[in-house]
Amino acid sequence: MAWRWMELLLLQTLLVGIAAWLWGPWAGLAGALLATWLWMLWDHWQAQRLHHWLVRGDMAVQPRVRGVWGLLATYMRRAARSREQAVVAAEQRVQDILGALQASPNGLVLMDVDGHIEWCNHMAERHFGFDAERDIQQTIGNLVRDPAFSGYWASQDFSHPVLMAGRESSPSRPVMLSVHIYPYGDGRHLLLARDITALEQAEAMRRDFVANVSHEIRTPLTVLVGFVETLQTLNLSPQEHKHYLSLMAQQAGRMQNLVQDLLTLSRLEGSPLPGYSEWVSVASMLSQCTVEAQALSKLLTKGAAGHVISFPQSGALGMDWDIAGVQAELISAFSNLISNALRYTPAGGTVQVRWDVLPDGGARFSVQDSGPGIDPAHIGRLTERFYRVDRSRSRDTGGTGLGLAIVKHALQRHGAKLEIHSQLGAGAVFSAVFPAHRLRDAQRVHALPETLPK
Repeated sequence: MAWRWMELLLLQTLLVGIAAWLWGPWAGLAGALLATWLWMLWDHWQAQRLHHWLVRGDMAVQPRVRGVWGLLATYMRRAARSREQAVVAAEQRVQDILGALQASPNGLVLMDVDGHIEWCNHMAERHFGFDAERDIQQTIGNLVRDPAFSGYWASQDFSHPVLMAGRESSPSRPVMLSVHIYPYGDGRHLLLARDITALEQAEAMRRDFVANVSHEIRTPLTVLVGFVETLQTLNLSPQEHKHYLSLMAQQAGRMQNLVQDLLTLSRLEGSPLPGYSEWVSVASMLSQCTVEAQALSKLLTKGAAGHVISFPQSGALGMDWDIAGVQAELISAFSNLISNALRYTPAGGTVQVRWDVLPDGGARFSVQDSGPGIDPAHIGRLTERFYRVDRSRSRDTGGTGLGLAIVKHALQRHGAKLEIHSQLGAGAVFSAVFPAHRLRDAQRVHALPETLPK
């Protein structure tokens, strides 16, 4: 502020001196007054320039003002720049937060006090069928008409979530949402929707699995208990006694097979994936499967005309190959496919086992039978645990309903996939397709060991 007075005094001194020199001492007073008025006009003009600059809001170009007004302009411009930078930083943080919310796998909806939608992310649009532009300021109750949600919103009791079907839910592909509303701020609400379809399906599978295991074990156990009571309470002839013991052994064997298959499944699901340190000969596995298949065929046909079983010749293409993996798991998968074919093929029917080399370097193990075939409607569910096309026939043949589930898990652990092709009345073909990186030519390995990667 001292500079302002210094400028005024200098101007007054200059004009007083000029006036006194030109017109005499009394003219100096007029010069002082004129200097004051000129200084005030100049100061007012600078103040007006500063005012117009502030009104325009153009902080990029500072006005040409001097003195205290120039200092004020500089301070104001710095303050405005700082404020703009803070606003830009805040907007960037808001955009980052909104971007993170958009990337959330859960549906998010922000609502005001009256339940009007203020913002929603893409997942919420998918869950509820919203349109982010069209439905802003729409009432949530008018857009989500599910009865469970309507009652939830009307009660205003948000201490727990509510379950409802998603917009994309259908009988063939159900979608289940867990919707929870959280109050925040001054009466506002945050709606969080989670897709729990997989959890619900896993829980349903767990319940079905427990129920199926209980049912599968309870049936033979009930038979065993009945036979034990019969043996304890009735006087039976030696032939009847032997007959009942045979039936009891059959039911006990059924339970033993079921427990063994359950343990196999548990081991497959819980053990580490097989690596490439162990290689299993295809020829040796098929040789073992041949012996088991012939024995099972005799057991199933009980003296009648046996099955016509064909296996690839020892010198066939690919029979000298090895598979990287666990021998017990691979043999279990192959044996299950062969035994299923034998169990569902009538006596005298044919079962053909093949090992084919594929053009991409992979290989296909396939089992084709001449049985009754399978309706294509059932093929998608054949690998489910305890799923049977014909339950009574499966039990008659000694199946546990877990064979194909074991096959699927064992093949997946070895990078292979199970393919099923069948038509009613035309038999079935079950194939295990192995990728090239799981196979090697055993003869070439033994001939050129130095060329193999360590």
